[in-house]
Amino acid sequence: MKRFILSLILTFAYCLAQAQLYVPGETLHYKMSYRAKLFPNTEVANVVMQTTETTLDGQPAYKVYGMGQTAKAFNWIFPVKDAYTVWVDPATLRTKRFEADLQEGDYTRKSTFIFDWHNHKVHTRWRTKQRPEQLRTMDISDNSMDAISLYFNMRTVDDKEIKEGFARDLEMVLEDTVRYLKFRYEGREVKKIKNLGKFNTLKFRCKIATSDGYAFQDGTEFEVWISDDRNKIPLYIKSPIKVGSVQAYLTSYEGLRYPLDSFIKK
Repeated sequence: MKRFILSLILTFAYCLAQAQLYVPGETLHYKMSYRAKLFPNTEVANVVMQTTETTLDGQPAYKVYGMGQTAKAFNWIFPVKDAYTVWVDPATLRTKRFEADLQEGDYTRKSTFIFDWHNHKVHTRWRTKQRPEQLRTMDISDNSMDAISLYFNMRTVDDKEIKEGFARDLEMVLEDTVRYLKFRYEGREVKKIKNLGKFNTLKFRCKIATSDGYAFQDGTEFEVWISDDRNKIPLYIKSPIKVGSVQAYLTSYEGLRYPLDSFIKK
């Protein structure tokens, strides 16, 4: 059960990252749930994503904060509270700095990535309660992103590109390696979101490569439904696991840049 809850949080961190647009003042709240044949739809975690304007090293920046934690009813099993912060260049929309502060039961991990786009390098450092600080420098390409900035990529796709056959390959930077990710457009759907109503959506299917390539592992495949309007906010996410599936759905939102024209009815 401990590994399941942790996998659930990480799965959402990766797939929500496919669809977050940089909109200062925007806040999105989600609930995550687990469903299996012999289990009802059980809510096990909450996630919030928030974007603000700030400065970094004296330069303007977007600051994106994401936090996922287990629901109170599950803290006795395995308390998780993972926080991610990203600073982004408003002109290029490239990550300048990434920080993660993970608290998962007795395990803690702090990470910092510094992106050097001029030389196409990323300098990472991380430490845990059990291990001293480690450092690494890796080569990156124009398609490289941290796990949170991946959220922004799908929402910045030009509407003219979103048509049958559209697909994109990206690279996700972790502390000591780079994982490859593919996502492709699946079409338009009307999707019902719990307590919010029905929406016109754009559906994407995504896959994260593991160390063994693109073989299936829990949390490496998922589907994302984003609002079919100018906001392109992620409304619903689903990922199969070996027993059952993981879902995440939008529960509330604040500070959207545009009207939520994708909404149909309650």
